[in-house]
Amino acid sequence: MGLFLRGRVEVTTERHRTTRYEIFFDLVFVFALTRITAYMAGQASPLTLLKGLVVLLLLWISWLIYAWLGNQARADIGLIRAGTTAVMGPIFLIAVVIPNVWELGPGPRLILVLSYLVVRVVHLALYRRAAEGDRRLHRTLRIYTATTALSWIPLVLGAVFGGRAQLLLWTAAVAVDFAGGLIASMLSGWPLRSSEHFTERHALVVIIALGETLISVGAGIGSEMINGPTLLAMLLTLVVTVCLFRLYMLNSVAAGEALMTEQGPRRDRLAANAYSGGHFALIAGTIYLALGVHEVIAPLAHHEPWDAAGSSLAWTPAAALFGGVALYLAGEVLFRGLSVRSVTPAQLLAPVVALALLPAGRYLPGLVALGLLAAFLVVLVGYERVFGAGRGSSPPATARRDPGAR
Repeated sequence: MGLFLRGRVEVTTERHRTTRYEIFFDLVFVFALTRITAYMAGQASPLTLLKGLVVLLLLWISWLIYAWLGNQARADIGLIRAGTTAVMGPIFLIAVVIPNVWELGPGPRLILVLSYLVVRVVHLALYRRAAEGDRRLHRTLRIYTATTALSWIPLVLGAVFGGRAQLLLWTAAVAVDFAGGLIASMLSGWPLRSSEHFTERHALVVIIALGETLISVGAGIGSEMINGPTLLAMLLTLVVTVCLFRLYMLNSVAAGEALMTEQGPRRDRLAANAYSGGHFALIAGTIYLALGVHEVIAPLAHHEPWDAAGSSLAWTPAAALFGGVALYLAGEVLFRGLSVRSVTPAQLLAPVVALALLPAGRYLPGLVALGLLAAFLVVLVGYERVFGAGRGSSPPATARRDPGAR
């Protein structure tokens, strides 16, 4: 192990960009997201949505820690590449067993937990090696290691006991883990070496998550023959996805500029809060949206299409469809508020409107509900394009980069 950790490590610079290898690493993360949706679609209920959220939090932590590692040291070279490649196996195993970790025996649960611990231990070892010579980062890692190790205790116990105890213990594990990262950030801080890499990496993971919504179309249809209502639902899903992507891009440009203008600990905190924290709502919203889309399209594809097109959605699929978009829009507000520190009234109102449409979506036919959601997002994108994110988004004058800084 000691010989392994003496491998080559190349620390990044301010001009570092996301590498192709990191995008390849994220493909395993994509597969895990599809497995969460598959689990929730199997028996959609409020409890299932909560269980899916807990697993998603574990996956988000797994992705996030390696995103920060790739910002500290190049992920496509030497030791970091070897370690990142090694953890792809455990992450893949986690993805495979996700649909079975809540109902079956302890086997799948233990596979998930042990694989997750391998992912975390390898990350801490790699990060310590990449932090050589940085006393501040070493102090941060010592604090984080002590706090995050505490979260592994309820995680293991939850896998052993199962049942209701599993949900409570795993929820506690996630809460302790996130609290540990927050405490380490507040007491010592996570140094950000390349703002461009960080913004680009998070933008790519949002695109990956939105791709899950489109993947859910194929999962809902299966091998059935395409019919008129199904085709219309597919096109409406594409409209919804494009609108959400457009809303993110309208905000991400200004947020990226704000991050690049900050320096020192202020920039580190902005990255941790707006990106590491704020982006989770975006990812969770898209996963719930994917579930809602699946529940709309599956009946259209597998039952008599015109009869299915006239049947209303159940509460859980409707909550996933409209609540997922509301959560995504709330994430946009949080992301913009933490980064640009300027949120318009329309942006604050958008999640509320999405939730207000939920009762109507519940009693409308699924296809009509999806059309209503798509129409709302088209109007929102048009408004934002003219009056919203593109205006008043420049950082304050005191925070702007000195033109001679480069």
